[in-house]
Amino acid sequence: MPNSKKKKLIIIAGPTAVGKTAISIKLAKDLNSEIISADSRQFFRELNIGTAKPSSQELNEVHHHYINSHSIIENYSAGDFERDVIALLETVFETADHIVMTGGSGFYIKAVLEGLDDLPVPLPGLRESLTERLHTEGLHVLQQELETIDPAFHNSSEILNPQRVLRALEVYKTTGTPISQFRLRNKKERNFEPVCIAVNRERAELYQRIDTRIDSMLADGLVDEVRGLSGFRTHQALQTVGYKEVFDFLDGTYDEQEMIRILKQNSRRYAKRQLTWFRHQGNFEWFDVEDYEKILGHIRARLLV
Repeated sequence: MPNSKKKKLIIIAGPTAVGKTAISIKLAKDLNSEIISADSRQFFRELNIGTAKPSSQELNEVHHHYINSHSIIENYSAGDFERDVIALLETVFETADHIVMTGGSGFYIKAVLEGLDDLPVPLPGLRESLTERLHTEGLHVLQQELETIDPAFHNSSEILNPQRVLRALEVYKTTGTPISQFRLRNKKERNFEPVCIAVNRERAELYQRIDTRIDSMLADGLVDEVRGLSGFRTHQALQTVGYKEVFDFLDGTYDEQEMIRILKQNSRRYAKRQLTWFRHQGNFEWFDVEDYEKILGHIRARLLV
């Protein structure tokens, strides 16, 4: 009788600094797997310190896909990622029954699991006018607008990404329908079964790890890294937490101590929004990141069916 088991895509998700890299590498070793990175900034070779990429030693321990795979001069979207990962999975599953994917970019994970709807072409001139508003009124004003018209989007981690905020407003102003409603439509059929794990830890401990990570990034030369990327500062990947605050510091918007405070504050807020995103997906099993044996046991049981 033929084996009817589907191939498995094991997803390890969670907030920034929770410990996804370490646990994913350990799982990949125990499960004889490679790792797909689902971090929308770790694709880019030029972004290192601010993206908290795995170390050279960690990358050597397990083969990783989509880390340092692109240059910052390229535009690489969630749709591109969906297309490339699905093609990769077809190749991987020719010889393997499972693979691990990890990251905190919920929209990119969702793109792989469900696909992306074809969003409408925006009205002529709309992007330009919204971009002008972003520059003159500030991101917070656009975020407040979305809180009213698209609460689901507002409650996701994407609300912190200026380019996604602009796209969400484009879609609504073009169609009168929130972008989150487009994402609730037909899901694409996949020839694999996801095993969705989300990891967390006590909030005080998570926030302390975030603060420690920021201190380490700064000690490792984050400001110099950002200064060297000034020619690309309009790139979507650099309009995000960890880079935008340093650009503002370099512009003289605030002093170093204020930059550090805002970096830590915004990173905590980002972690909170990531947690909200994954909790609203409904298909993740939650574990304390330190409960490795429980996580491994749960995954092994899922791999048998």
